[in-house]
Amino acid sequence: MPSLAPRVIRHVVGKTSRHLARIIAGQFRARMSWSRLALPVLPLLLAATSVAAQKFGTPFDPPPDHTKRYDACLKQARSDPLKALPLAEKWHADGGGLAARHCVAVAMFQAGRYVQAAAQFEAIARDMGQDRPKVRTELWAQAGQAWLEAGGAEKAAEAQSRALEVTPNDADLWVDRALSYAAMAAWPRAISDLDQALKLRPNNLEILVLRAAAWRNAGNPTRALDDANRALWIAADHSEALLERGFAYLARGERAPANADFDKVLRLVPPDSVAARRAEAGKRGEQPGAQPAAPAPPPKPGGKR
Repeated sequence: MPSLAPRVIRHVVGKTSRHLARIIAGQFRARMSWSRLALPVLPLLLAATSVAAQKFGTPFDPPPDHTKRYDACLKQARSDPLKALPLAEKWHADGGGLAARHCVAVAMFQAGRYVQAAAQFEAIARDMGQDRPKVRTELWAQAGQAWLEAGGAEKAAEAQSRALEVTPNDADLWVDRALSYAAMAAWPRAISDLDQALKLRPNNLEILVLRAAAWRNAGNPTRALDDANRALWIAADHSEALLERGFAYLARGERAPANADFDKVLRLVPPDSVAARRAEAGKRGEQPGAQPAAPAPPPKPGGKR
């Protein structure tokens, strides 16, 4: 799967949802490496808290260990969320403010409490009003990712739409919402969002591969082939682009070029990798997501078949 470079302020969560494993045969799972769930938003949250305090005439003077406490809270939320959650909740009760609430939400996410995490991210974003559009964008995006993990693709798309209302020039957000539409098998919408992402990030290798997969699932292997070829023009040995081109050829009934791409993938990737298994399936003529026919059960002794 494509290795998507994380943005500076985003870090890998390390979790992959079960339902995403089925989205366009696993191609979109790699998008989780662009996760926003460990975003260190303390400076922005402190600033937002300070603005809110000024509105109500309340002085805000964060303790000097506030930054360290937030960093430590996020670290524990990622490594031991069940232990971090009550500590983060206590910190919030003791006046930890938005930073504590954000840590609570991250701990909930890491503990698999995706619905609660999504609600928490959304609540923080709403409570900020119109302040700090950058952090509100990230919070809505985090809510979207949590909803997607919970299997709530429609709610994920709604949250991501809120993020796009604030920051429409963020290519990552368009890809995020494309994932949600892909989870709903709304391929035209997914493709449209990937189109927008490519306008902002022209000829981006990973987005081209994702759109090729979306076109393939939409039943248009010719357009999938176009995107895969564009990606391979940028990186001739990109295994996922080769797989997508192979599957596009396969869908068009062109087995020879398809097998050539699958063979090249098998030379490029470890033999026990997901990419190798996909290439082997392609050589057998199987499209991604196709399930082999279940063998007939053996007849019972003395019974009828």
